[in-house]
Amino acid sequence: MKRYSAFAVAREAFRHHTGWERAWRSPEPKSHYDVIIIGAGGHGLATAYYLGKNHGIKNVAVLEKGWLGGGNTGRNTTIIRSNYLQDPSAAIYEKARSLYEDLSQDLNYNIMFSPRGVMMLAQTEHEIRGYQRTAHANTLQGVATEFISPKRVKELCPIIDISGPRYPVLGALWQPRGGTARHDAVAWGYARACSDMGMDIIQKCEVTAIKQEGGRVTGVETTKGAIGCNKMGIVVAGNSGQAAEMAGFRLPIESVPLQALVSEPIKPCMDVVVMANTVHGYLSQSDKGEMVIGGGTDGHNAYTQRGSFHHVEETVRALIETFPMISRLKMLRQWGGIVDITGDRSPILSTTPLDGCFINCGWGTGGFKAIPGSGFGMAQLMATGHSPLTEQFGLNRFREGRFIDESVAAGVAH
Repeated sequence: MKRYSAFAVAREAFRHHTGWERAWRSPEPKSHYDVIIIGAGGHGLATAYYLGKNHGIKNVAVLEKGWLGGGNTGRNTTIIRSNYLQDPSAAIYEKARSLYEDLSQDLNYNIMFSPRGVMMLAQTEHEIRGYQRTAHANTLQGVATEFISPKRVKELCPIIDISGPRYPVLGALWQPRGGTARHDAVAWGYARACSDMGMDIIQKCEVTAIKQEGGRVTGVETTKGAIGCNKMGIVVAGNSGQAAEMAGFRLPIESVPLQALVSEPIKPCMDVVVMANTVHGYLSQSDKGEMVIGGGTDGHNAYTQRGSFHHVEETVRALIETFPMISRLKMLRQWGGIVDITGDRSPILSTTPLDGCFINCGWGTGGFKAIPGSGFGMAQLMATGHSPLTEQFGLNRFREGRFIDESVAAGVAH
């Protein structure tokens, strides 16, 4: 694999860009692999990458029924933060945030990480108490956050209306090292690095059955034939319940649509990410000038990847309370994703009742920010049978009543 660099760009400019290689190979599947990862989204690709980088396991296939990064990885709003309340959550999200900072150099691929800062607005007295509690917890966890005043909020984001009328800004939980990254580039960068290690990324290859013998996974049936394996990771987000059913067990999750939209491009007007949980929305500005807008999940279970005008209207109407200027903008496009949510709003990274089969799911709408940490921990779990990052997120916590409640720290489920 040729390294990307300023010199490579200059060299190819003189060649009319005829010398670039494909970023990753598109091979036919082999009959057997050491590890199969089902799902070529960010979490699946990151798991494969860290299996190879950290544990030397490179005979790996990543199977994707559609196209690489075409699920939630390509349908999110790119927010990265780690200011969670519970210790296990803060640990895995902070690991992810720290890995994001050097990921472009690690992968030799520009993921466009922008540590512009994330603020979560407190617009009620209850939120003030909640965010101050989180700030204290983050201090103990080693996560750099602080609770800031309305004046400081206005300084950081001049377009915000802190006076109300119905929902005045009373302060905010501020994480200066949070930010955004280019979602597609994260998937592409991991895919390129995996392919360079000799792993097979097989697109348009839907898993139709999971094969087992004597209580242990032995492989899969796919639309491209049977493929054997020693170990398997299921990393398919909103379709996790269906994959688990094929493996013979059930998951305590539900799948719901999550919608987002972007406005027409405008000149730069905000360089932070703002989450307004009371009015139920969040806002940032992309590098192209679009205002990236999102809110909460739909109120019904579904597997749709389409947006709806009803939900868009609800989200935008709420955000106009705090950002009056966006009322003048036109919507450029909208979309939806399928998110898988657990009862305690925390993920599942776990062994399963099927020996050799591992599951990574339940990230809700907070999956993108966790991709590097999730892949790092999941790879460690699959390779060694144990990971400090994942041990609290096992399936057994639901049977034992050992919940990791992040329904408040998740804000609008992000």
